[in-house]
Amino acid sequence: MSAPPPFSADLRLPSLEGLRAFEAAARLGTFERAADELAITASAVSKRIGALEDLLGVVLLQRGAKTLALSAAGKEYLEQVRAALALLAAMPLHQRAAQRRERLRISAPPTFARQVLVPALPEFCSRHPGVELEIVLSVPYLDLAGADAELEVRHGPAGAFGADVPPLWRDHLLPLASPALLATEASTPRTPAELARLPLLRTPVEPWQPWFRAQGLDWPEPDQGPRLVDLGLTLEAARCGQGVALARPALARQMLRSGELAPALGIGRTPMVAAATAYHLLPGTRPTPAAEAFAAWLREAGARAAAEGLALV
Repeated sequence: MSAPPPFSADLRLPSLEGLRAFEAAARLGTFERAADELAITASAVSKRIGALEDLLGVVLLQRGAKTLALSAAGKEYLEQVRAALALLAAMPLHQRAAQRRERLRISAPPTFARQVLVPALPEFCSRHPGVELEIVLSVPYLDLAGADAELEVRHGPAGAFGADVPPLWRDHLLPLASPALLATEASTPRTPAELARLPLLRTPVEPWQPWFRAQGLDWPEPDQGPRLVDLGLTLEAARCGQGVALARPALARQMLRSGELAPALGIGRTPMVAAATAYHLLPGTRPTPAAEAFAAWLREAGARAAAEGLALV
């Protein structure tokens, strides 16, 4: 899409007040009626229209003893003015209801936003119709935050963001894979050691070694296959049958519910370990009622997502 052309040096733009005064006077027929509608004086209406005519160099309204009449130039200009005012009036930010809304920008990592935040948003919006949310994405592994957010969801170790910023929920990790991948084996893996015959998806965001150690396996970190620097990409690769993902049930619950992913060693038999990292909600520098309401709601939504994910594995 090409950029709009720059304004020329000789462009003369009228004031919005002059355009509104002209449209109201032309429609209502007198300065007095236009003044009542615009909540100004009839003299102010006359002056604004006079200034508009001086700018344009044409007479727009013929002043009679009691009423006003459009000149030929005025009739043509009125149609253009009405179209321009209609466009401005249609913009949501120009409407008082929109101006009364409290706006709140939230920054969140991509997988958290897609799997936890966005699916639950209708609940928050129905509870708080006067709050207008804007969701922007951050890049947690590269430590790139969303710009100018009032609240920020961050992923990291407990205590990394201060003792007064607790995790939104306590995460667990377990291997998940697509049923199609598991079916390609002579038999579904039954023990952690049998995962060695399957490709293990790797991501620096969620290393395998803590899970290996918890199962008594002295295995190195996997070094084969693409390196996926995003939890959502790892889940998608697992869904497509490319390998086994070490995943958080809260983030994978939609794929677990649909049957696209399953615990690699079977439901109820695949060992889980506590995750060393979690999602945290960092408060803004200026607390607002909308931010406080969102923070309380997000803790509820996160706890529900975590409980639902655990129930599926």
